[in-house]
Amino acid sequence: MAKKRTKRNRGRSRHGLQAVTLCISTAMVLILLGLVVLTGLVGRNLSSRVKENLVVTMMLDQDMTDTEAQQLQKKLQGRPYVKDMEYVSKEQALKDGMRELGSDPTEFVGGNPFSSSLELTLLADYANNDSLSWIAKELKAVPKVSEISYQKDLIESVNTNLAKISLVLLVLAVLLTIVSFSLINNTIRLGIYARRFSIHTMKLVGASWGFIRGPFVRQAMSLGVLAAVIACAVLGGFVYALYRYEPEIIEVLTWRELAIAAGAVLLFGLLITAICAGISVNKFLRMKAGELYKI
Repeated sequence: MAKKRTKRNRGRSRHGLQAVTLCISTAMVLILLGLVVLTGLVGRNLSSRVKENLVVTMMLDQDMTDTEAQQLQKKLQGRPYVKDMEYVSKEQALKDGMRELGSDPTEFVGGNPFSSSLELTLLADYANNDSLSWIAKELKAVPKVSEISYQKDLIESVNTNLAKISLVLLVLAVLLTIVSFSLINNTIRLGIYARRFSIHTMKLVGASWGFIRGPFVRQAMSLGVLAAVIACAVLGGFVYALYRYEPEIIEVLTWRELAIAAGAVLLFGLLITAICAGISVNKFLRMKAGELYKI
């Protein structure tokens, strides 16, 4: 009796250790995955903020009055690509010019050399050179608009760099998924390996594959949920520390991004453990009795 109890205790401790190992390894993988998701979401928000800070300037004719310019501003405000618009009068342009030049240009030219303008900021989806080409043509066709200017090279550089960053994050996410699947699959398989004879015995007494597979999948998914909770707690602590260091991070890392990352971590934790457990159990279910002793 004492020997049987000792064996049972050893078996329980072994299964408990395997469960802890699976939980920790899964949590570590989910933490890395959560960081990739958060980085991607923050990068998307940052790209939108950068794009929406790019300015398109509409230079107006010298004979356009303030009233006409304000009417034009109201008319253009309804365009689907306009995020915000600011009217810069001739007087304001002169003040800005004097501040930049350090002198009064009216003393040399005998009048205000600056013209009024409208400065547009676009929605992020339209802040690319393809969209800006037809937007510039449309704005240039407006009466009493003399010139349309924007930083074409800067916009192209921003979009190119963002595309490269997105590609790197995508490749990293794919590689991380493959590595995590391999690590979690091996850990789950080791746990099921210790119970391969129990699986074969249940198969011999007529239990269906689904009946045999169910407890293993549910146990693995439970550990996946626990690992996801641990990963979310670690990620939450990381985000809180980042917020304490740089409070402005809250502008690009909101509760929405945190909820999406937490949901992705939980979903991945459930799916990867369920799939790996199902694959591992099916492997032993297909084996015959003689094959179980050879592995």
